[in-house]
Amino acid sequence: MSTRSRSASRSDKPARSGAKLKQNGNKQGRNSDRNNTGNSHKKSHSSKHRYKPKTANTKPKIALEDRKIILFNKPFDTLSQFTDGEGRKTLADFIPVKDVYAAGRLDRDSEGLMVLTNDGIFQAKLTQPNSKSPKTYWVQVEGAPSEEDLDKLRKGVELKDGMTLPAKVELMAEPEIWDRNPPVRFRAAIPTTWLAITIIEGRNRQVRRMTANIGFPTLRLIRYSMGDMNVGQLQPGEWKEI
Repeated sequence: MSTRSRSASRSDKPARSGAKLKQNGNKQGRNSDRNNTGNSHKKSHSSKHRYKPKTANTKPKIALEDRKIILFNKPFDTLSQFTDGEGRKTLADFIPVKDVYAAGRLDRDSEGLMVLTNDGIFQAKLTQPNSKSPKTYWVQVEGAPSEEDLDKLRKGVELKDGMTLPAKVELMAEPEIWDRNPPVRFRAAIPTTWLAITIIEGRNRQVRRMTANIGFPTLRLIRYSMGDMNVGQLQPGEWKEI
């Protein structure tokens, strides 16, 4: 190889190094662009995450002046709903107020306090277990349970749908209340006992199943109170707005 050729080869090396630097610079620029793009995506994503749109389950707030709360003494043999396709008695036979709904049901063969409202938030506070809103029932049972029997209810009993939460249970004198129509059928040889049972749950026919679990069937069940509201002097079929 000639001297000229060798020097030409040497002079080519810096040019190639410069090309590499340029390529590296382009790569860094592209990487920087990618990083910036990634950051912008992250920012966009986090901003979306902070935004909490309303959903169909969001309960609308009712202004206090528009809120309706009705206390109703449900008679025996009445459904705790406004419609029925079989001709049975419903809430519509007693309450002419529109746009109110029951805060919790009461069995057809049970009596006493029902709360109706147009306020979904208030309704949930009365009925959801996590709100721990107490409901007190006056319960006439067949037989004479001992304190040991009642302690089972106080601690919780195992039902088909799981263990009940602890309940407040006390013996009580027979309350001075309205007669039931039709009257309760008694067995002359077996005594009856009245209990005041307070629970914070609302399972289907829960109180009846609880007393049956310890061997004392419920003969008559009256819901006396929900939260700080009670049936007071309302007679069966009567209601008032508070």
